[in-house]
Amino acid sequence: MSRIPLAPVGRLIEKAGAKRVSEDAKKSLSKVLGEIAIQISERAVMLAKHAGRKTIKKSDVDLAKKEIWD
Repeated sequence: MSRIPLAPVGRLIEKAGAKRVSEDAKKSLSKVLGEIAIQISERAVMLAKHAGRKTIKKSDVDLAKKEIWD
């Protein structure tokens, strides 16, 4: 499974208000974010293919995110 690099994940958690972040917390959130990103990406690919395109557009990602997340 794909993971997001730990340093940026740590900064995201700190931006949310954490003063300190454990490596396990960074690894866990990294894994979750990677899984979400793959789900959205897979749906965006399907949307682009349905539209007869090979290129994934911002609108594909936005719609995929809305379908999966909202």
